[in-house]
Amino acid sequence: MSTDHTRILVTADAVGGVWQYTLDLAAALQPIGVEAVVALLGPVPRDAQRADAAGLTLIETDLPLDWLSDGPETVLAAGEAIARLAAEQRVDLVHLNMPSLAARARFDVPVVAVAHGCVGTWWQAAKGTQPDAGYAWQDALVRAGLLAADAVVAPSASYAANVARHHALPDTPLVVHNGRAPLAAAPTQSADHIFTAGRLWDAVKNTSLLDRVAARLPVPFRAAGSIEGPHGERVNTAHLRLLGSLDSTGIAHELAHRPIFVSAAGFEPFGLAVLEAAAAGCPLVLSGIDTFRELWTGAALFVESEDENGYLAAIARVRSDPALRAHLSEAALLRAQRYTPGAMAEQMAAIYTRLMAIPRQAAA
Repeated sequence: MSTDHTRILVTADAVGGVWQYTLDLAAALQPIGVEAVVALLGPVPRDAQRADAAGLTLIETDLPLDWLSDGPETVLAAGEAIARLAAEQRVDLVHLNMPSLAARARFDVPVVAVAHGCVGTWWQAAKGTQPDAGYAWQDALVRAGLLAADAVVAPSASYAANVARHHALPDTPLVVHNGRAPLAAAPTQSADHIFTAGRLWDAVKNTSLLDRVAARLPVPFRAAGSIEGPHGERVNTAHLRLLGSLDSTGIAHELAHRPIFVSAAGFEPFGLAVLEAAAAGCPLVLSGIDTFRELWTGAALFVESEDENGYLAAIARVRSDPALRAHLSEAALLRAQRYTPGAMAEQMAAIYTRLMAIPRQAAA
């Protein structure tokens, strides 16, 4: 894509995968003429995160994240603050990675809202119900923000359909798959252990099941990520070898040994940890949820997310069959080449360009 210089404001947080998504997107947009000003909400970044963001314009706003807030007013006020910041920065477009920011705020430029995940769709997956009264306000603000945006994007077709269904949207969100550059070059010999990474405390990650699997394996099962969540959530483990939260360098070190990567997630809008593992050539054993089948069919073994014996059998197959392991490794590497920061940036930039070409009164 060729375009005149465009300046956009992108919201981010340093808590989850949105941080890495934003850094990769901003870096990939720059060569195609799009400058991203990153507005950080929520807790301050760690030193390693600041180092990763070197070269980007990063504005720490001290504004709250919706899922760490006690009520709607602080989130609504944060949206209005972001609208003022966009005007001060004289940007051409606003890219919200927290759609609730658009629930009440009025922007002078087009707004793209990206649905990376929300309390409503998570709650449905984790508990099979609508959010309870304490979280219903978050669900309502997300829906209002999605409806107010000029375009809504989701990182997979399966999650786009989920978002449209849950929030009763008039149109299904556009699909732009996430992208991630490879973290490490894999060695010539794979290690005989198992690996997983992510928010281990999150109920939909099925960490307790993975811990039971680890208890029955003859090789170590290593797990990167926190076992404690921001609202006091905690998962107890006895058999996983916990590595704690690792930065990109630490994850790269783990993946460089090409362990068998396992995810038993029952809900996943995309799954950056899976992509990082695939790009390192790790054979994948994944839950059979719609998102993973959409992205990784032909490049992974699938197991029903609650099937403990199924995970054990799939892991045993890969460990005992070098040809299968090599095939899965190569297939994962090839498939990961579809999901690059460059491809993601080109598709997002095309959306930006289309919206900026529409007269503002027509796009509202």
